[in-house]
Amino acid sequence: MLNIVVLVSGGGTNLQALLDAERAGQIPGGKITCVIASRPDAYALTRAENAGVPTRVLARREYPDVHAYSRAMVQALQEEKADLVIYAGFMTILDESVCRAFANKMMNVHPALIPSFCGKGYYGLHVHEAALKKGVKVSGATVHFVTEECDGGPIILQKAVAVEEGDTPETLQRRIMEQAEWKILPRAAALFCAGRLRVEDGIVHILEENGRDGKEKQNGTF
Repeated sequence: MLNIVVLVSGGGTNLQALLDAERAGQIPGGKITCVIASRPDAYALTRAENAGVPTRVLARREYPDVHAYSRAMVQALQEEKADLVIYAGFMTILDESVCRAFANKMMNVHPALIPSFCGKGYYGLHVHEAALKKGVKVSGATVHFVTEECDGGPIILQKAVAVEEGDTPETLQRRIMEQAEWKILPRAAALFCAGRLRVEDGIVHILEENGRDGKEKQNGTF
């Protein structure tokens, strides 16, 4: 059983999706053992406590710079014996030391189909504002491994969501969460915990349960 540590900053809707999936037996190889928040007022902490999951607060404002905060985060993750680290609405910047310490063991969900609408400045509603301004007909969500490049790590899963006439950033955000983020993030966690993700030359291959490359690798979606 692998230890999953979830990093949060806000309301924790993606955390709730993970908690619900675990309770439903959809992440059989892993267990959420700790939730770490960058803010003491993050409602995600309440969600974790309600589910009986231990929590920690590593407040960004208590550290002089990103490097000091990142060192503290690495220490906390090591103390928690994290096998998999999941960003679930974690809005605090960490330096390269963290993803190097947990290479291909940290994943994030981004509310767009990477490489579209990603990178510096593309977070929260800004992503959906940009998508609507461009007039795209399809958006969605991506789960990827975290690397030093913002939103640039190997893609694990993607799911497309239709953009509807009259959408606002808020309505599009909600539809992408419900139809994509809350589905592919727990799925990616389950695949990792089952040992079915292999990264080669920056490409994630999804293996069948017998260890061979499977259909999910071919279509790149879930």
